[in-house]
Amino acid sequence: MSQPNRILVTEPDVGWRRRAGQVSLAEVHRSIVVPTTASFWRKLLAFSGPGFLIAVGYMDPGNWATDLAGGAKFGYQLLFIVMLSNFMAILLQHLCIKLGVATGRDLAQACRDHYSTLTVWFLWILCEIAIAACDLAEVVGSAIALQLLFGIPLVWGCGITALDVLAVLYLQQKGFRYIEALVITLIATIASCFAAELIFSKPSIMGVVLGFVPGPHIVTNQQMLYVSIGIIGATVMPHNLYLHSSIVQTRKFEQTPQGKREAIKYASIDSTGALMFALFINAAILILAASVFHWSGHQEVAAIQDAYQLFSPLLGVGFASALFAIALLASGQNSTLTGTLAGQVVMEGFLNIRITPWLRRLITRALAIIPAVLVIGIFGEGKTTQLLIASQVVLSMQLGFAVWPLLRFTDEKAKMGEFANKLWLKILGWTTAAIIILLNVKLLFDTFMPDSVLKTFYGALGLPLPSQ
Repeated sequence: MSQPNRILVTEPDVGWRRRAGQVSLAEVHRSIVVPTTASFWRKLLAFSGPGFLIAVGYMDPGNWATDLAGGAKFGYQLLFIVMLSNFMAILLQHLCIKLGVATGRDLAQACRDHYSTLTVWFLWILCEIAIAACDLAEVVGSAIALQLLFGIPLVWGCGITALDVLAVLYLQQKGFRYIEALVITLIATIASCFAAELIFSKPSIMGVVLGFVPGPHIVTNQQMLYVSIGIIGATVMPHNLYLHSSIVQTRKFEQTPQGKREAIKYASIDSTGALMFALFINAAILILAASVFHWSGHQEVAAIQDAYQLFSPLLGVGFASALFAIALLASGQNSTLTGTLAGQVVMEGFLNIRITPWLRRLITRALAIIPAVLVIGIFGEGKTTQLLIASQVVLSMQLGFAVWPLLRFTDEKAKMGEFANKLWLKILGWTTAAIIILLNVKLLFDTFMPDSVLKTFYGALGLPLPSQ
């Protein structure tokens, strides 16, 4: 690697407690040239790709477990939550783009350069827990798919997912575009499988439309709230915020105010389009579960394995179950690819350490595979779906600690200059953060408080007790 690729961030340090360190993902930093005089579509093509890497995190196996559980148990009612969480994702990923482009720092580096050392370590540990929870879902999901398709035991399947380390290393040496191409191909595979499944399931169009309308039962029903927060946790994931603010810097755009404005515009179009694609996938999973299981006497179906066994007989299509498993495998492997990159960004950004790429990725993958193998070995293969849903709730609990710094940094004119958030964007951003934090606090309160306290509290507010 040439020395210029390892230069420090050249952005001014006004507004930051510490000077900038090494650029994010130095081996691919500004490696994709953006033509300065090209047409709109050519520039958009040059910026297209990172959004799909981010979208992968919004359709990973953790989403499958929560969407399956929500659709089977509550029909189409939680489609509003899927849509809401997707809009939250679009907003937050836009802010990540602004942070990376305007400051030359990813979110982890920004935290390191702003907060005290103790706070930085606290945020790093929380982020590693979130990545471990996310990776657990991805590794277990891939292992389940391998078991369903080929009969491979789950423990061995978890080990096989480590091969993504080699794939990332090989493709990144050839160029970052190759990673993006593989990810987009796997996303297209997932979409094709679910498009076919939706045709087979013949869902109620009116029921689907009404599912996007909110209702108070989402908050007052304890079980529905738990699944809802799981969906939010599965959709808006902390590590995606760190990753996006990094990979947007793989584009070599002009380091001028005009160049940065263009970069933010095109990258946001790429991100929004990719996340709308993710909305289709997530909604398709929930709609499929609702139309196949909810009204057929299988409302308790939440396990991916059970869903696999039931799809073909209930839909009357012999290969429906196989399509489901193929999409799951593509989803799991896609997510492990991007999860590995996110682990690298977080470790480098918070700690400012330099490790050889293969060792760094091996460490991040081991942090996922070892817990997955231990949990499966201790609790057995029958607990995998509960693990998937619980992992998404853990993710949701970490969200506030990533969203808060992101909003704070992008709000500050000293750090962002002319790219600081406008008033309307501040309102939207902090409203999103408030929704996330309040839902999590309510879940913890309802889960751990005694019934007598809950009765007194909700009685004073004139609200019904949460359903148990």
